[in-house]
Amino acid sequence: MARTTSTMLPLGTSAPDFHLPDVTTGKTISLSSFTNKKALLVMFICRHCPFVKHVQSQLAQLGKDYENTDLGIVAISANDVNNYPGDAPDLLKIMAAELDFKFPLCYDESQETAKNYTAACTPDFFLFNQERQLVYRGQLDDSRPGNNQPVTGKDLRDAIDTILAVQVITKEQKPSIGCNIKWKPGNEPSYFG
Repeated sequence: MARTTSTMLPLGTSAPDFHLPDVTTGKTISLSSFTNKKALLVMFICRHCPFVKHVQSQLAQLGKDYENTDLGIVAISANDVNNYPGDAPDLLKIMAAELDFKFPLCYDESQETAKNYTAACTPDFFLFNQERQLVYRGQLDDSRPGNNQPVTGKDLRDAIDTILAVQVITKEQKPSIGCNIKWKPGNEPSYFG
């Protein structure tokens, strides 16, 4: 487990499009799946990472709390399943069912979507406004495995509520910290130097 922080993609970046299968329904999910939403949250997660396991109930709760709002949510797993079979689509489907996710969980087999978002770790969060410009990237909250801070989702929830109220996010944005995305051999992105 390599402890890795978010790349902190520049604010204002346009959301890269993607076309990925939802592991639960098989349906292809893309940016156009959320055209009726005022904001879009893209989360990079996986099944085996202890950082994701630490917050997964809060991620599920986020989906429930914002299910009937103007926020669209999609989760994406991009890990190399040849070397990390615990993150295979059939097991992601079980994860989504067990946690009762109210949002699609997609599998990025090529890892191109993760690269396009400069995703670095799991979990990694990207929040876009109605114009699909990046307005928040960074941590869910201050909680990490073993630091005895409660998992509240405060930082991300504050950003979501601010954008849904059509206001400007002015609070400091702290990087997310988690396990590095498990890149396929030879597929490591250039943004890691």
